Amino acid sequence: MLDWSMPLSSLGEDVLFQLCELLDNAGRGWRRLAEVAGAEKRFKCSAEELEMCSLKVLEPHGSPTRSLLQLLAERECTLKYLLGCLQRMGHAPACQVLSSAVQDVIHITVQPESQVVTEGTRVSLTCWATGPPGLMYQWFCGKQQVPGATTSELVLDAAAPLGQPEWYICRVSCGAAFAFSRWAQVRVETSSSPGSASGYCPTMVGLQILRQPQPCHLAEGDTLVLECRAIGNPPPQYQWFRNQCPLEGAQTPQLQVKLVTTAERGSYSCRVFNLFHEVWSREVDVEIGPRLFTSGGLWQEGDGGSPESSSPGQLYATDKVALLIGNMRYLHHKQLKAPMVDVHALSTLLRQLDFKVVSLLDLCKAEMQMAVNEFLLLLDKGVYGAVAPCLLYYAGHGYENFGNSFMVPIDAPSSYTSAHCLCVQRVLRSMQQRRTGLNIFLLDMCRKRNLNDDVIPQIGALQVTANIVFGYATCADAEAYELSQDELSNGIFVTFLKRWLLEDEKITVLLDKVAEDMGTLEITRGRQALELRSNLSERRALTDPIRPPGRDESSARNLQWAKAHVLPESRHLRFDCGVTVQLGFAAEFSNIMIIYTRVVATPGDIAQCKAKLTDIPEELDVDLKSTNKESPAEVGSPLAPTWSLGCPPCCLYSRLCGLQKLRQELVFTVCLQYRYRGMDDFVEERQRVSVGKPLIAKLNLRPAASPSPPHSPLSTSPPGSWGAEGGSWANTPEENLSPEVPGSHTL
Repeated sequence: MLDWSMPLSSLGEDVLFQLCELLDNAGRGWRRLAEVAGAEKRFKCSAEELEMCSLKVLEPHGSPTRSLLQLLAERECTLKYLLGCLQRMGHAPACQVLSSAVQDVIHITVQPESQVVTEGTRVSLTCWATGPPGLMYQWFCGKQQVPGATTSELVLDAAAPLGQPEWYICRVSCGAAFAFSRWAQVRVETSSSPGSASGYCPTMVGLQILRQPQPCHLAEGDTLVLECRAIGNPPPQYQWFRNQCPLEGAQTPQLQVKLVTTAERGSYSCRVFNLFHEVWSREVDVEIGPRLFTSGGLWQEGDGGSPESSSPGQLYATDKVALLIGNMRYLHHKQLKAPMVDVHALSTLLRQLDFKVVSLLDLCKAEMQMAVNEFLLLLDKGVYGAVAPCLLYYAGHGYENFGNSFMVPIDAPSSYTSAHCLCVQRVLRSMQQRRTGLNIFLLDMCRKRNLNDDVIPQIGALQVTANIVFGYATCADAEAYELSQDELSNGIFVTFLKRWLLEDEKITVLLDKVAEDMGTLEITRGRQALELRSNLSERRALTDPIRPPGRDESSARNLQWAKAHVLPESRHLRFDCGVTVQLGFAAEFSNIMIIYTRVVATPGDIAQCKAKLTDIPEELDVDLKSTNKESPAEVGSPLAPTWSLGCPPCCLYSRLCGLQKLRQELVFTVCLQYRYRGMDDFVEERQRVSVGKPLIAKLNLRPAASPSPPHSPLSTSPPGSWGAEGGSWANTPEENLSPEVPGSHTL
């Protein structure tokens, strides 16, 4: 019978097979497990070991997961640690498989507590356990059984003081399996003894909290520790709450959460109770905010590290991050085609350069605001590091007034003003406050004047940091164009940018080469020309290698960024009729997900069946006419050939857009329609499925859910504005002021 303290090598072959099936088929699920397990230094796998695991797929019966688990077992990894890693991954099916293998183990959930009591006080010791049915209890005093003490509670009558403290322990058994509680000491003192004057003796009726939790302000990656201590008779038990919701597994006097992220902030309290009474601790606020780095250098010189991996003058970054936004489906302006293809192309190339990329399509004003706020908050922490190059790419309608550039959200009205748009220079100023190492803005939009907006924005002075690069798709007071070829055509800017993006060149040299190439295009000559603005003083390049900071900072950074990229695990649904349906998931962008259903097992008496998605949340942007399609090309995505390569055949596909709009977990219905042989009518079965918050939905980009960074210019804005004084934020090219005069022209 397995115990959580046992090593991984104790797992049976059937359990190993199920874990391998889940993690091998989960799209790098085993790699994610290796990353999470590596938070503990002794379990961290080297690049060579991970490569060895990945090569197992070339063997007839090879499994990367089995190879990884073997490596962890050799380092004495326990079943409990593996379960914790799977829980951190959010891999519910794997957690269930592992838990089912250990479910018959007796586990003490409430331990007896040592007590000091006065003579004449009744003492109650409690031991609760979970495990197989028919658990039996037996209390011992020292090595002697206590007669009749065969329940979870032991009641003692301390009529007179004892000569020596007595030690008690409880044995919980079921058949041949058993487990012992920890020892509890009972000391009886007279009312005049020194010990009774200490205030510890619980002669009162009920419970008393001796130590209250304290409010705290932490940075992401820190360890949260809250403590609530109480005395009482019977001994107290504890349950911690966050925002009035109980925390699973938080049932000890001390609550400890390592590597906190913004998801852990909120109001905490502790419920203290015993068999007869209940008290609550005070409610305290826990703020999880930015970590401000005080190191002077924004980049690290290559004088540390191994000699074989460093070269003289080599610059390193702690991380590389990018936020890509493409707006296409405007409600009151000309709709565009290129931003989707451009964002996808840049995402692919930047990931090859080890950038952590969040790519978003079609954001309204509030969503753009929250996306940038979250981006700034992540930069504020070791999550994206003070020593990190940060790249912001925007494709969509835009304009420029008084030297400031503005990005237009998809819900901007036909005659939009400064209150409806986002100022790029304000974003830059906020980035500078986070001490980012390299600020790159690639703006693929028009730069015409907005005659509706004559307010000069009061941005404030920018710092002299010598690390700013602006790459404009067109020059001042000019338009940007997209080619009118097919749905997979890039815009002019990205068409030439992607030719050079992977080159090991200083970013300004790279953009100069893009400008030279753009100048060779006859169709845009005299209409569109790339403009470069930069104060970059050193050779910063997109190809600079990454040298991570300390382990805790790196782990917190990876954990927080990974939130926006976690797909639900593929799963199998079994219906009463015997049909098994597979649910699979693919990401097109950080806020667009593909779901496919596939019938993988059918009983012989069923002639025909298909599984469809229904009851999709209304807040998502889903065209119901394009759901449950038999081919990827029918779901309305020009990029279907890219994400459908790994999808199995004979599926029904649905495309869910706007995941950032989700307010709750994504819940939908899988409707199975089948027909028995010899019958004409179809029978229907339904199963509700919850897949949590996938991809960008985990970051809660809704205005009410994600607080802005402290002192952010975006955090104090009244409704309907972006925080500009006097409503000075604007974003409207002259030609966009009426629907018939578009802002991004087609050639």
